[in-house]
Amino acid sequence: MTTLIKLEIIRALRNKKFMFFSVIYPPVLYLIIAGGADSRPIPGMQLNMGLYFMVSMAAFGAMTAVLLGNSERIAKERENGWVRQLRLTALPGRGYVAAKMAAAATVSLPSILLVLLVAAVVKGVRLEAWQWLAIAAGTWLGSFVFAALGVAIGYLATGDAVRPIAMLCYFGLAFLGGLWMPLTFLPQWAQNVAEWLPTHAYAALGTAVEGGSAPHLKDMAILAGYLLVFAGGAAWLYRKDTRKA
Repeated sequence: MTTLIKLEIIRALRNKKFMFFSVIYPPVLYLIIAGGADSRPIPGMQLNMGLYFMVSMAAFGAMTAVLLGNSERIAKERENGWVRQLRLTALPGRGYVAAKMAAAATVSLPSILLVLLVAAVVKGVRLEAWQWLAIAAGTWLGSFVFAALGVAIGYLATGDAVRPIAMLCYFGLAFLGGLWMPLTFLPQWAQNVAEWLPTHAYAALGTAVEGGSAPHLKDMAILAGYLLVFAGGAAWLYRKDTRKA
């Protein structure tokens, strides 16, 4: 399993086109969305737009790498026979899922750090050293949830259907989870739904730190629950695909 994890990380880093899109796209999007934001507090929150979108775009960028990238790569690997070769080894389903999650998380880290750097240099965001570290670490660790979802989608859908399914999950979770705009701008029913979505809990890790406090236990519990469901589902789908073969 360790060998496969190393191999997957190397393969991800060698994909220059994917790395460029995954690393450059999030900070550019942050500048577009938060470029004209002022320092006035968001209604119902203690944060301004620059701070809020720094966290949400770092989360959105990480999702781009781990969710879209993972699902499409796995679907292609199933078609070209790479996964069939892995089935000839003693690799368990959890090992395959762990390798894919590790590779995706490696790609997501540079995009997270670049968004934070752009926020500090271009937008003049100022935080304590511990806050920068906590936001970076929390956003990176939280991305494992969506990496597991990407693996599950890659095994759930065929090569032709994987992109629309992944995009639906990607944009739907981002919008309803409040990554594109603060939840206070959305209808009450959307706010009620968002409270239990992984994307809302994911971004809440960083916004809590920006406010000077530790992430809430409820948000961490929600993310842990989704991680177990997505990773367990991905491993089950891997084993199911193996039995079909």
